[in-house]
Amino acid sequence: MNNETSGELTYLLADLDAREAVLIDPHACDLPVLLALLAERDLRLRWVLRSHHHDALQPEEFGHLALLGAAVVQGDALAALPLADGVVLPFGGELVRILATPGHTSTCLSFGWRDRLFCGGLLAVTACPHQQRPADPEALWDSVTQRVFTLPDETLLFAGHEQRVRAVSTVLEQRRWHPYFAGQTRDEFLAHMAALPDKK
Repeated sequence: MNNETSGELTYLLADLDAREAVLIDPHACDLPVLLALLAERDLRLRWVLRSHHHDALQPEEFGHLALLGAAVVQGDALAALPLADGVVLPFGGELVRILATPGHTSTCLSFGWRDRLFCGGLLAVTACPHQQRPADPEALWDSVTQRVFTLPDETLLFAGHEQRVRAVSTVLEQRRWHPYFAGQTRDEFLAHMAALPDKK
């Protein structure tokens, strides 16, 4: 699902045989549509996966998402679930792996499924409507270069924010042509981040 106003993207993964599903980065404003979509396919929601969140700006969001009736997995609540980096979450006959990828926010997660990685705002850098500067540029560099760019070249990357009308790319494409990471040293990247204008 694409929120045309904000550019935020939501993904639904489902095992249709087992009729179980997960939602990645759902938004409370879409609750009626999401519930209808699940009901239409007779899907039981196992997990609500949030790559990142801005609950300080949207304090009702977490409570509304809990109405979906599944455990809400987000970085600052992993220990309470209890979950950790590298843990695998089942739904039907499928598995989703949690990767800690801080940087856009201090507790960002990415979610690996088959040959795909759902990485939220990690590569968007300046495209998030709620936060246009990374919370932790040093951690962002490490997450992208050491956790994402070390995946196989053909790994599909699904963004949490639409960029230039695109939601899907590959590790190889981003490693070669990302405007902030490709061909940059860590120091050059950090200098670019320091020079970003403050959000108006």
